[in-house]
Amino acid sequence: MSSERLELLWGVTVFAGALAQALAWLTGLPGVVLLLSAGLLIGRAGLGLVEPLDLGSGLGTITGLLVSLVLFDGGLNLRLPADGTRQAVLRICAVRLVLALPGGVLVAHGLAGLNWSLAAVFSAIVLATGPTVVNPLVRQIRLASPLGEVLEGEGLVLEPIGAVLALLLLELTLGDLHGWRALVTGLLLRLGGGATIGAGCGWLLAEALRRIPAHPAGALRLQLTLGSLFLMCGGAELLLPESGLPAAVAAGVVVSRRPDTDAAELDALIRQLAQLAITMLFPLLAADVSFAQLSPLGWGGVACVLALMLVLRPLAIGLATWGMGFSLQQRALLGWLAPRGVVTAAVASLFAIRLEQAGVVGAGRLQGLVFLTILLTVGLHGLSAGPLARALALVAVPEEAGASEAALDAGQSVVAAHQQQPGGQ
Repeated sequence: MSSERLELLWGVTVFAGALAQALAWLTGLPGVVLLLSAGLLIGRAGLGLVEPLDLGSGLGTITGLLVSLVLFDGGLNLRLPADGTRQAVLRICAVRLVLALPGGVLVAHGLAGLNWSLAAVFSAIVLATGPTVVNPLVRQIRLASPLGEVLEGEGLVLEPIGAVLALLLLELTLGDLHGWRALVTGLLLRLGGGATIGAGCGWLLAEALRRIPAHPAGALRLQLTLGSLFLMCGGAELLLPESGLPAAVAAGVVVSRRPDTDAAELDALIRQLAQLAITMLFPLLAADVSFAQLSPLGWGGVACVLALMLVLRPLAIGLATWGMGFSLQQRALLGWLAPRGVVTAAVASLFAIRLEQAGVVGAGRLQGLVFLTILLTVGLHGLSAGPLARALALVAVPEEAGASEAALDAGQSVVAAHQQQPGGQ
């Protein structure tokens, strides 16, 4: 592909994402819904201006690095202030692994017509809610505590688990992995190894940041953080495929917890870049969707996704939060809000390529069902989350919302200050 064509691909993608964010700001509509719509418009399902597969192997590399940035930002912002909140996140994750994973296999096979092995891969891919979608929604609708923390924590914990598990199930399907014991061992090794690598690199980065003053060396701190993050994720992926995701989350958590690192100032800068990553990735990956992939699924595919949304999710949340002090309104919102995001889309696209290359029948059907899940969950949850939260009186009071936005306002002033410095350009 010519360099001019690649430049046009990125230009159209970034402009479409920026235009979607501008429309979200002007209209008050959820940004993730408009980003997804922008991707459909410029991609295969619309004008055909962007073809993500033209990036070749670079698609996986770019996606992996940008996703690691988003997850690192999530780790920096992960706040589970009370023991009950942490327990709720862990219980939700455990129950969803036990209930939603096999339930997803059954509905994907019975309703959408996937064979058992591809149904298992599908269920693992869509297991996690997407931090790239949940976090902006939580901030936009200003959910009252602790709902926002629970939703963000669930996504950050399950996102790496789902991606790693999906990879291992894919390898099992392709014959590169032999037996369920090898699958469990590989899962624990990649998650544990990734978290260990991330914690170690996060500690080293935090020690370096402690020795660099926030002012006037904020730009240097940002550059050092990005370089360390990308090097860490690249090294982790080289050692253990898919371990870069848990490594990014662990590194962000460690950096935010280390004293004297000015994590709030760093988070303000990283958040701007993470938002840019979402603005680029969501339209790019949504452009890969075509109606030719969705139409063969028919009503069976829609019924499969609705079963995930209306049966498995509420059931898992109801069991996980039973007796934990959550009100009926809080449990209803937790049981409804579960959009899938960029990592889900990226994993589906890359897996579909590997399956097609291996000659596995049903690869396109798997990708279509995953993107149908993203389309329905992002669309329905994105448009209904705000009205539902207000109807259930689960929006933060002005004082609480103002306190939660203080750091963001301060961060924007920090960014502006760095832009005015010659060294911060």
